[in-house]
Amino acid sequence: MEIYFSVGEASGDEHAAALIREIKKRNPTCRCVGYGGDDMQAAGCEVFFPLTTMAVMGIMQVLPLLRKFWGLGQAAKKYFREHRPDAVVLVDFPGFNWWIARYAKQAGIPVYYYMPPQLWAWGGWRVKRMHKYVDHVLSGLNFETEWYQENGVNAQFVGHPFFEEVAQHPVNSKQIKELRQNQKKVIALLPGSRTMEVTMNWPAMLSVAQRINHQHPECAFLVACYKPHHREFCEEELAKYNPDLPIEFHTGKTSEIIAAADCALMVSGSVSLELMARGTPAVVLYKGGFVMGTLAKYLVKCKYMTLPNLIAGREVLPEFPYMDGEKERVIKMASILNGWLKNPQELASVRQELKVLSEGIAASKASETTAEYLLETLGYQTSVQQAA
Repeated sequence: MEIYFSVGEASGDEHAAALIREIKKRNPTCRCVGYGGDDMQAAGCEVFFPLTTMAVMGIMQVLPLLRKFWGLGQAAKKYFREHRPDAVVLVDFPGFNWWIARYAKQAGIPVYYYMPPQLWAWGGWRVKRMHKYVDHVLSGLNFETEWYQENGVNAQFVGHPFFEEVAQHPVNSKQIKELRQNQKKVIALLPGSRTMEVTMNWPAMLSVAQRINHQHPECAFLVACYKPHHREFCEEELAKYNPDLPIEFHTGKTSEIIAAADCALMVSGSVSLELMARGTPAVVLYKGGFVMGTLAKYLVKCKYMTLPNLIAGREVLPEFPYMDGEKERVIKMASILNGWLKNPQELASVRQELKVLSEGIAASKASETTAEYLLETLGYQTSVQQAA
């Protein structure tokens, strides 16, 4: 058996890696190949190209990469025709993965979309593509599954892998203690996993940190950088902005930083689910470019951009999406965070809301459930004992 994966996001790389491990427990001889990242490769996938290095958003960021995306699509099309894998599994990244789905269907290969794109948020008309090119949608959110089913898509709720990843990877208590270093107050700064997000949002995060530092000089800031070059950029910007701010930079310690922090300032992304699972209150921002921001005004149909808020149906984590008017938003974000630091009861109230919200959906075995569903629908009798 051979399963072809196409994964273009950092979080998708983690989710796909967990799924690959569960597949191999049940079918040790299953060959996993395709596009993805380091986590998938470590899980035993033969990665033909590191697609996660091309995670960009917005028309202006995509244009320079069109030729590369086209070449990768053609390579996949040829592979499907010559090797005919048993299934193609897509994880988010719809701009590129629609083409992979199209080529797989042309070759008569069943297509599974694991953690599908948020069509309910914007561009709902794209559900026609799901009907045409995708055989199975495997969703991590109840309301998302219902939306797809109401729109005639064969969708299954499997749970969200983020929660099982949190449960399976307990934080390092020694590192948490070291990170706090007897600091009275700690704020986590999460500047995003895409390079574009980091460059767009980090300057505003520095401005917020400066305002908080004026009122709470005892507060330390811990930055969770996803990649070393993100850390280098953030450090360079801090040196130009105000090198005296009490900011520490780390890579590979996102979970520990989230757990150590009293609250956080984060760029919108799937990491919001980990903040919810760990009960860390956060203010969420997302600065988009002019083209992307203008399109969003007309195309986005949902009330919130942050997953915990969408799950709750209300604003548990304050949100600030914008493309201009940064100074006004910086003032508001700093005000909320300063308020939480001054009022422990208010902070505890938000923590409790997150805890209740998390308990309602956190019992997830998404990777196991998805592996079972995938193999069974392909006609393979699954059993974890087969891996022995």
